[in-house]
Amino acid sequence: MKRWLPLVALATAQFVMVLDQSVMNVSISQLVEDFDTTVSTIQAVITLYCLVMAMLMLTGGKIGDIIGRRKAFVIGLIIYACGSAMTAAAPTVAVLTLGWSILEGIGAALVLPSMAALIAGNFEGESRKGAYAIIGGVAGAGIAIGPILGGWATTELSWRVVFLGEVVLVLFILAMVKHVVDTPLEGEKPHLDVVGSVLAASGLGLIVLGTLQSSTWGWVAPKDSPIEPFGFSMTLFVIAFGGVLLWGFVRWQHRREAHGQDPLVHLALLKVPPLRSGLIGMLSQNLILMGIFFSIPLYLQIVLGLDALDTGIKMLPVSITMFITSAVGSRLSARFTVRSIVRAGLWTTLAAAVALLATIQPTLADTAFKLSMAVLGVGMGLIVSQLGNVVQSSVDASGRGEAGGLQYTGQQLGSSLGVALIGSIVLIGLSGAFVSKIQDDPAIADEIEAQIEAVVEEGIDFVPADQVEAAVLDAGVDEATTAAIVDDYEDASLNALKVGLLATAFLALFSLAFTGDLPHDPPSRSEDAPDDTAAAVPA
Repeated sequence: MKRWLPLVALATAQFVMVLDQSVMNVSISQLVEDFDTTVSTIQAVITLYCLVMAMLMLTGGKIGDIIGRRKAFVIGLIIYACGSAMTAAAPTVAVLTLGWSILEGIGAALVLPSMAALIAGNFEGESRKGAYAIIGGVAGAGIAIGPILGGWATTELSWRVVFLGEVVLVLFILAMVKHVVDTPLEGEKPHLDVVGSVLAASGLGLIVLGTLQSSTWGWVAPKDSPIEPFGFSMTLFVIAFGGVLLWGFVRWQHRREAHGQDPLVHLALLKVPPLRSGLIGMLSQNLILMGIFFSIPLYLQIVLGLDALDTGIKMLPVSITMFITSAVGSRLSARFTVRSIVRAGLWTTLAAAVALLATIQPTLADTAFKLSMAVLGVGMGLIVSQLGNVVQSSVDASGRGEAGGLQYTGQQLGSSLGVALIGSIVLIGLSGAFVSKIQDDPAIADEIEAQIEAVVEEGIDFVPADQVEAAVLDAGVDEATTAAIVDDYEDASLNALKVGLLATAFLALFSLAFTGDLPHDPPSRSEDAPDDTAAAVPA
């Protein structure tokens, strides 16, 4: 039992890291009301949390290599607890953003890469495989408990209670961390590549920022773009500039290695096929999951009018099946290849996304919805049960900090892009479908149609139909025309959500193309292969 005490601390940390994100997803409408803001603003806050982690994960992993993984783990937890306390007391969106998106994001960027390396350092062989499966199961548990806990707290007490609870959990982890053995660093202590950190963070940040703002600025034709270079929207220019900075980051890493200096990350690791394929799988899995977890609460809360608790209950099937499937996933690898399991997970996820499309109706098809969400959890559980062990077992002890940084960069980049991309697709789909339906509706006069088009052109947000009705009536429109406008808006909302879910289905299908390099030897041959063939970071 004592041998597994380190896993208690590490698994609890994983639970805390995923808990508040799922709480936020089911509390969107309450956050909008509490802070007198919009869905788009809360979408930006959720995206920024994931983005801060994605921007700083590589730096966090390297800091762990410099000061020691356990020390980085502890410092990250303290920063995270401070952010949770600030979030619980946040009076404004700005303070919420500082506490949740920034401080918690910085703390998580130190905790997660260190956690991945500490798991690999404290367990070996079958124990390590089981530890990663448990971590995946705990992540599923966080997703399982988050919607219910967040929904109950938001409905009966306040969403702020959850963040106070996180402070208590962090104190428990700090008391247990003495059982975690720090993984010794080999060779000389590395130095932090500050320029590389800035280039990587800025490049990733601009790519996600451009994607997030695309619904406001427009992708190509400018809508509400602050400036219009050559008559186009800023979106593509911001994303392209982010790509240039990442290219500069790659060149800078090669330059430092050529001069015998420590890079932020040894890019040779990306040439290890299983590791590269595992990272892409993690990015894809989080992109799909967070895209769906952004769209479904909008449907349940904004379209159907459910409160946060009912939303959490409706989303419970995906959480339960994901927890169960990820927890038993390590046993499957004794009978099937990793590649087969991950591909099965992606096909299952694709089927679930398509099934969810059929449930997006004016009234909830309860049984079909629950079944679709349960199938989605199975698909996600199959994927997460394998990829963590694949990434960490693809490198030796010298590369685990950097591999952990890459691992969680991929995960959080996928999460931030999932919210930003699917959110953008949903809002753009809402604008296009609403205008199209207004134009085709004979019950709406041409002058009113022109006024609505002008309002939509300035930017539209995903709001309940009764708010649309109130706004139209306040503008002096008669009741018959108002009813027609509201009907068109409700139809457009459903169409937009279906487009978002369809996009996630295509992403799952597209991800299958990148699974070829995952381990695919028969289990009897590959049982110990990862440790024997693990890549080393160049000295």
